Amino acid sequence: MDFYVVLGLDRAASLGEIKRAYRRLARRYHPNLNPGDREAAAQFERIAEAYQILSDPVRRQQYDAGDQGRSQSGSTRSAGFEGFDFSVSVTGAAAPTFGDLFSDVWRVAAARARETTEPVRGADLHLTPTLPFELALRGGEWPVTVTRQEPCRRCGGTGLGTTTDRQCGQCAGSGVLRAARGHMVFSRPCGRCGGTGRQTVGVRCPACAGQQRELHTEALTIEIPAGIADGAEILVPGRGHAGWYGGPPGDLRVTVHVGSHPTFRREGRDLHIIVPIGVHEAGLGAKIEVPTLEGPARLRIPPGTQSGQRFRLRERGVPSPRRAPGDLVVEVQVVLPGALDDRAKALLLELGRLYRDDVRKALWASTPAAGAERQRREPGP
Repeated sequence: MDFYVVLGLDRAASLGEIKRAYRRLARRYHPNLNPGDREAAAQFERIAEAYQILSDPVRRQQYDAGDQGRSQSGSTRSAGFEGFDFSVSVTGAAAPTFGDLFSDVWRVAAARARETTEPVRGADLHLTPTLPFELALRGGEWPVTVTRQEPCRRCGGTGLGTTTDRQCGQCAGSGVLRAARGHMVFSRPCGRCGGTGRQTVGVRCPACAGQQRELHTEALTIEIPAGIADGAEILVPGRGHAGWYGGPPGDLRVTVHVGSHPTFRREGRDLHIIVPIGVHEAGLGAKIEVPTLEGPARLRIPPGTQSGQRFRLRERGVPSPRRAPGDLVVEVQVVLPGALDDRAKALLLELGRLYRDDVRKALWASTPAAGAERQRREPGP
């Protein structure tokens, strides 16, 4: 038996020509179209076997080389038209195409995929509170109120108040729909009832109006870790909106904003503070108290301290749960007395005469030419 002859093709036929010939002959000789016709059934078997061999490039090559290319058992697979009703003629201009035969099958499969209620995770809930500066540094508890979606308690998240089971109105309870393509009639499962013949009809839940969800307001306490930075996020698992179809709830995501402080300024893990000192403290040196998060701390000011000079107190800055705290950086600013009496003025004038050249000595030293001109113009002592 020559498979090319069975399909009415020559040996140079393309794969597309082989498929078209097979579809044409399969419609003509399919047993469902020729009930009781043994010759048609045998011919259909030969057509199916020829198509299996010639549509496979490897088996076709073996067949062309002299090997019949059949499986070891010699059996052939079904042509793939089971379930269709071929009880009418398929000849004439109105005969359907191969794609028409399967169009409804693909449509039903797509509808079932859309109706699949796979578990879906709930959406996340976002909050952006502003925390007090000291709470963000020390850590602690922060109360918040959230409003999120939860399954309706009245209907259990189904969206239905009452349901009734009745015969499907589309298929009249048979679970099957019959349709025609040209002169060919075939059956398919009813898409409305899923082939069961029964249809569940429900009334929307009055509490959620069929939306399956209701809003629920809850007071929560957020744990603030010590040293949290501005813009950091705290994740509270499972406190977001409820999931769908048994899916897990979303999370609560808290994006922290840290308020300012009248005294301290934060830079990374360090705290910065500006402390005023008197002229006598800057000139003679002193021990002063500076505020820290744990209370006052003693800082030694060495003699001759300049305004704007910085000092560092180790581990008096921002705390951290995983490493040592940062430092407290103290910047001193020399403050002149506001009101001066005659005695104070006399002391300042005397101090000015003693240290007249020391005040800007570094400036003149950095510009030698200007310093030389100044010495030429000014009289000596």
